[in-house]
Amino acid sequence: MSAASALFEPYTLRSLTIPNRVWMAPMCQYSAEVFGPNAGVADDWHFAHYAARAAGGTGLVLVEATAVSPEGRISPADLGIWNDTQIAPLRRIAAFLESQGTVPGIQIAHAGRKASTDRPWRGGAPLAPGSEEGWQPVGPSPVAWSERHTVPTELTVPQIQGIVRQFAEAARRALDAGFKVVEIHGAHGYLIGQFLSPHSNRRTDAYGGSFENRTRFALEVTDAVRAVWPAELPLFFRVSATDWLEEGGWEPDDTVRLAALLGEHGVDLLDVSTGGNASGVRIPVAPGYQVPFAGRVREESPLGVAAVGLITEPAQAEKIVANGEADAVLLGRELLRDPSWALHAARELGAEVRVPAPYGYAI
Repeated sequence: MSAASALFEPYTLRSLTIPNRVWMAPMCQYSAEVFGPNAGVADDWHFAHYAARAAGGTGLVLVEATAVSPEGRISPADLGIWNDTQIAPLRRIAAFLESQGTVPGIQIAHAGRKASTDRPWRGGAPLAPGSEEGWQPVGPSPVAWSERHTVPTELTVPQIQGIVRQFAEAARRALDAGFKVVEIHGAHGYLIGQFLSPHSNRRTDAYGGSFENRTRFALEVTDAVRAVWPAELPLFFRVSATDWLEEGGWEPDDTVRLAALLGEHGVDLLDVSTGGNASGVRIPVAPGYQVPFAGRVREESPLGVAAVGLITEPAQAEKIVANGEADAVLLGRELLRDPSWALHAARELGAEVRVPAPYGYAI
């Protein structure tokens, strides 16, 4: 690796070393089978999708939001990790990523009140409970995400504790599948984020009201996952740093407070995104628009930090890491457009990156 590029320096968390700071953000493919014994099972599409980014030099690949229960899927076609049948196809993906020098990671998730929606290319409309593919969503409070969405059933305390156990079981399966990083999805208005924000959490019990109560579920999930995840391997947590609401939502100050708590509970890196918990808000989208939130967390918390959000150019990514705004960048759509982005970036920045042997002589 070349010392000339911060983006292509290795990065070590606990006993795991990631070969560079170009990472693939989890992006749902909505392409798993819906019904039957193979529901939620990764198939050849998923293998080819992730394998291409590993061959393209990406240092860490985070497999898409993978549901901890059937009810926790965003769409009926989401990947799942709620039963042991789903392990072997994920193991095939993780093994190939590792064979290419890429660190295999996976994000585990529960969609909460945003569950039971159709695939984006079919309009992403809510699917009615009782319809062929739809089911009744759940959430911290009976508050729908939008006027079109079904009002979720408020979770009881025993049900909350059951979901905590589902996250732990999902992490155990992820370990069995060979993943070296697991990320808890607490962002984008899905279940954990719904508990965090007063915009969606109207509870009056131990899981609602104060900051301490609203963060309780997130910390219980973190503890349960950390208890089954090996001490030598890192744990990530994805957060939306702000709801982008003028009042009554989750704020950047809350994110900094949460980061400190997550560090105490065994999280090693915060994956900092924004938004997704309030419909109809205006977000000032521009290149790198979420990076300042990551930078603040990195400056004010003990955690490692990854930045995401319209990071598309090698020089832009290099500056983010070199200036200390984040320890790594997570690319989403840019890696959909260019699976070999890391190879191209290394060439542009004058850095070295591994190249698969069959490609090396040609490029």
